[in-house]
Amino acid sequence: MEVSPAALPARVRRGYGLGSVVTGAFPTVPGLLLLPYLTDRVGIAAGIAGLVVLLPKAWDVLLNPVAGRISDRSTHPDGRRRPFLLRGGIVLAICFALLFAGPTAPQGLAATWVVVLFLACASAYAFFQVPYVAMPSELTRDYTERTRLMTWRVVVLALAILASGGLSPALRDALGHPWGYRAVGVFVGVLILLGSVGAWWATKGVAPVEHVSASGSLRDQLRIVARARDFRALMLTYSIQALATGVMLAGVDYTARWVIESPGASTALFVAFVAPALVVTPLWERVGTRTGKRPGFTAATVCFAAGALLVWFARDHGLIAVAGAITLVGVGYAGTQMFPLAMLPDAAAVDADRTGENRVGVYTGVWTAVETLGLAFGPGVYALVLMIGGYVSSTSGAVEQPGSALTAIVLGFSVLPALLFLASLLLLRHYRIDEAAVAAAGKDLS
Repeated sequence: MEVSPAALPARVRRGYGLGSVVTGAFPTVPGLLLLPYLTDRVGIAAGIAGLVVLLPKAWDVLLNPVAGRISDRSTHPDGRRRPFLLRGGIVLAICFALLFAGPTAPQGLAATWVVVLFLACASAYAFFQVPYVAMPSELTRDYTERTRLMTWRVVVLALAILASGGLSPALRDALGHPWGYRAVGVFVGVLILLGSVGAWWATKGVAPVEHVSASGSLRDQLRIVARARDFRALMLTYSIQALATGVMLAGVDYTARWVIESPGASTALFVAFVAPALVVTPLWERVGTRTGKRPGFTAATVCFAAGALLVWFARDHGLIAVAGAITLVGVGYAGTQMFPLAMLPDAAAVDADRTGENRVGVYTGVWTAVETLGLAFGPGVYALVLMIGGYVSSTSGAVEQPGSALTAIVLGFSVLPALLFLASLLLLRHYRIDEAAVAAAGKDLS
């Protein structure tokens, strides 16, 4: 059995991170703009629009574990996971370019177009994301090296989210309706294509940590994974945080347009949310090295929640005050992305090393399914908050909103995500894997 060295080549670390262009752009832009597209361009009521956004991505709850199982059993000569990056990425890029290119009337046809294309995007994304997230467990056994690998991934993720989420609203606003949204689809499709091809090319030639493919049916493997206490605690923690992030992301455009009422506010808030990761991710890595991954994850979660609560108090003080609070959210967000993504391969690898059977794809399939569902539910939950607040949909976006709708916009953007992040810490207490546990599993195997 070949064992990867502890230290990966810099090319592999950076190249693997390029896949985050895909995992950053695809969840971000629909979460940011698809709900406003449906409510304020197509004119669909907020509750129905939330369902349109939710249902295609909820499909991934069923598909992602299947994608993981398929990649676990792959015997492709170019590697177990790598070919999926190229194939899934290309299909996703094409489908996303078409997502906003459909008709805006009649409403039924427009909604059907979005559902079908978003379903195709979600399916292609599953066969990219699951193998991609599984790769760190097979690239190296080293506990610390996985954190370094995730540091590069989160830095690229931040750049991808910044580019796709920051430029897409500006592109939409600059070109106007209908060409603005269509240009966003093409722009993000090109980013996805570049990221998938780059990750596929840069990770070639690395001898993976090999394990025998796990025996038994998918149902048997899912049952074993579900009983893994540490993985279950980490997964549920991250899923709640993904839900909260999806809720907050959905509220950016509404808060910018209806509460702050400042030109370019949507892009400014988004930049304030994502840009700190470019600076603080290496600092979070140092925190994790000194204190451990779980304490670092806890600190980042508290930081995110504190910033979100500050948004509520800053709402009446203009763009600069709100952006300042969002910057604190962004500092926490960087850590809440890096730490769990570095902890996941530890949990999957500990199981593989102890049993000698490879369930990494099933682990990551379940993980990404629950994460995707959380992010998908985010806009739906935010749409529900808008509906309760009496938000008025239109085809022009130029209507007057009642005071209750404005309150709902800010509550959904600030207080609700903060409470969800704090609640997730109750589940994180049950995660126990540390560097010693990873090392012990490796010794048991040898």
